[in-house]
Amino acid sequence: MAEKQTHNIKTILTFIIPSLIGLLLFMTPISYNDAITIPIAIVSKGLQSLLGDTITAIVTAIIVITTAASLITKLFKPAMIINHAFFNALLNVTPAWLVVRILGAIFVVMTFFGVGPEAITSGDTGALILNDLLPSLFSVFIFAGMLLPLLMNFGLLEFIGTLLTKIMRPVFNLPGRSAVDCMASWLGDGSVAILMTSKQYEKRLYTQREAAVIGTTFSAVSITFSLVVISQVKLEHMFVPFYLTVCLAGILAAVIVPKLPPLRWKKDNYIDSTPRHPDDEVIPQGHGVFSWGLDQALAKAGQANGIKQTFNDGIKNVIDMVFGVIPVVMGIGTIALIIAEYTPVFEYLGMPFIPLLELLQVPEAAEASRTIVVGFADMFIPSILASSIESDMTRFIIAALSVTQLIYMSEVGALLMGSKIPVNIFELFVIFILRTLVTLPIIAGAAHLIF
Repeated sequence: MAEKQTHNIKTILTFIIPSLIGLLLFMTPISYNDAITIPIAIVSKGLQSLLGDTITAIVTAIIVITTAASLITKLFKPAMIINHAFFNALLNVTPAWLVVRILGAIFVVMTFFGVGPEAITSGDTGALILNDLLPSLFSVFIFAGMLLPLLMNFGLLEFIGTLLTKIMRPVFNLPGRSAVDCMASWLGDGSVAILMTSKQYEKRLYTQREAAVIGTTFSAVSITFSLVVISQVKLEHMFVPFYLTVCLAGILAAVIVPKLPPLRWKKDNYIDSTPRHPDDEVIPQGHGVFSWGLDQALAKAGQANGIKQTFNDGIKNVIDMVFGVIPVVMGIGTIALIIAEYTPVFEYLGMPFIPLLELLQVPEAAEASRTIVVGFADMFIPSILASSIESDMTRFIIAALSVTQLIYMSEVGALLMGSKIPVNIFELFVIFILRTLVTLPIIAGAAHLIF
C-alpha cells in the first residue's frame, strides 16, 4: 500500500501554474480571424508575418549551416562537437541522413536563388516546401519547442496520463499520457505532437511500439488545416459532417492499424532496448485514480529545476527541431513532390483502387483514384487535384480521406524520419496504405448517408 505523500504549497504551485499556462497555450481552442485555433498557432503566425520574406532566407541559411556542420563533423570529427552529447547527436548523423541533408541544402539553394531545373525549383515542388511549409514549421518550432517544457516538466503529463490510462490502455494499448499528444495535434498542429512524442520516447516514457503508433496514428491533423482542406474542394458549408466523418474514421483507424504489421511487430522496449515496465501504470492500494495522478504530478513538479533549466530545455528543443528536422523536410519533401508532379508513379499506384472505388459506388472513380496515393507526397495535393472533379460527394470523400491518411512526406513523414521514432520510409508507406484501406469504406459510407 502506497503512502499518501504530503506536498508543500511551493510544489503544488510549481505543478499548477506552468501546467495551466501550457494548457492555455497548447490546448485552449479560441476563435481568431473567424477560425478556431490555439494561442501557440497565433503567436507562430505572428512571428511568420513579422519576419515576412526574410524567413525564407533564414530557413535557407539554417539548412546550409546544418549541412556544412554535419559534413565537417563527419570528415574531421572536431572534439568540441564529438565530446558534446547534444551537438554530437545533432550533427554526427549516419551517412544516409547526411545525404538527405546535402540534398536538402542543394534543393534549398537552387530554389531560393531560382537556378537549376524547374522540376526542383517550381511552385509545385521545392518552392512549395520553401515558401509555404518551412516558414510555418520554423515559426511553430520556435514557440512550441521553447514552451513545450511547460507541458512536460511540471507534472501535467503524469496527471492527465494517470486519469486517461483507463481509456487509452484498453482501447488503444497506449499509455494515458498519449492523449495529450493527440489533443495538442487535434487542436493545434501535428508537428507539435510529433515533437512531444519524440521527446518522450527519448526520455524512456514511450516504448518503440508506443512511439511509432502515436507518431503515425495520433499526430492528427488540426481543425484549422481541416478547414483549409474542405475550403479547397469548395464544401466549407459541410464542415461539421466532414469533421465528424474524419473523427470517426480516424478513431477506427487508431484501433485497427496498430494491430496489423508493421506497427504490430514493433518491440515494447524503450529507446535503450530495456523492456516496458507494466507496473508503471498500476494504481496502488489506498489511492484513487485522481489522488494517484496528483501524487505523480506533484512528485514530478518537486523535481523541476527552476526557470533556468526550463529555459535551457526549451532552447535545446528549438535547436534540435529547427536544425535537425527542417533540412530533412526540405530534402525528403522536395523529392516526394517531384515524383508526384513529374512522374506517373502515383497515378499507377492509384489504379488498383479503381475497383474498390467502383464497389463503394464513388462517382468519377477513375479521376478519384489518381488522388489517393498522391497524398503520401503531400496532404494538400489530393484536394488540389479534386477541385476539378464535378461530383460533390467524390470531392467530400477525397478531402476526408486525405486528412485521415495522416502520413505525408512533405511534413509528417519527414518529421517522423528526422526524429528518433523507429520508423522507416517503407513502413510509413505501408501504414499509409493500411490507413487508406481502413478509412475509405467508412468515409464512403458516411458520404452515402450525407449526400
